[in-house]
Amino acid sequence: MGAELLLPPPLLLLLLLLPPPPWAAGGAAVCERCPGPVQNGSIVAQYCKSRAGTESEGRCCRERGARPERLLGLDLSDCSLRSLPPGLAEATAVIVLDLSENPLMPLPEGSLLGFTHLQHLAVPLPLECPGGSSAWEEDTTNGTRRLCQGQRNPCNGSGDHAAWPCPENTACVPDGPGVVQCFCQDPFHGYKCLREGTFPVLVFCAILGAVTVSLSLLLWGTQRRKVKSPWAGRGAPSPGGLRVPGSGSPGGSGG
Repeated sequence: MGAELLLPPPLLLLLLLLPPPPWAAGGAAVCERCPGPVQNGSIVAQYCKSRAGTESEGRCCRERGARPERLLGLDLSDCSLRSLPPGLAEATAVIVLDLSENPLMPLPEGSLLGFTHLQHLAVPLPLECPGGSSAWEEDTTNGTRRLCQGQRNPCNGSGDHAAWPCPENTACVPDGPGVVQCFCQDPFHGYKCLREGTFPVLVFCAILGAVTVSLSLLLWGTQRRKVKSPWAGRGAPSPGGLRVPGSGSPGGSGG
């Protein structure tokens, strides 16, 4: 059974009153990244028309009636993009993505991290499919765009990805075109999942706490030695408010 997270009533009420984050709206911000509706010639428009129960909002194609509406397609074609927009991470659930007709620079490795549902992608013709052609079932060209279709599972050991296995005692999980994550399988943990058994949480916390306390005491003692009294070397103040020099009586040496 999973552990339940219990929140105090005031905190729970505060969370309910706060506005939802941008990603909770199903990528609403990224749908307005380019002006106008979905372009007629884009692969997003073709997909949206061929699937029943969909609707368009800005540059997005959504599943009608879902709460929140599932984002199916995103059309960023002809948006004068030179690089991927920062808000693209809001659209990781899309099945269709159109980036064609943009002066895009070559996409860095892992640029579509998390896009595990993506099956149809259009990029400018000079660019390669993200993850390489081996990450897709089909890599074709159509006019001024390259079509990458049928994202492959890089964890099945086929193609060039057979040379990138996860370490022993781990599970491979897809995380986008040509990208995988390796997680330790129970009961293994630690560096490269080489340790077997339950992770020693109590021992780890005890050691961490002891080191933290020791460093805090050391820093406190070091700083304390550097602090000098404001009257050091000048004598102490007398009860009447006059300073008492280091030698002699109050009021001077007398006469």
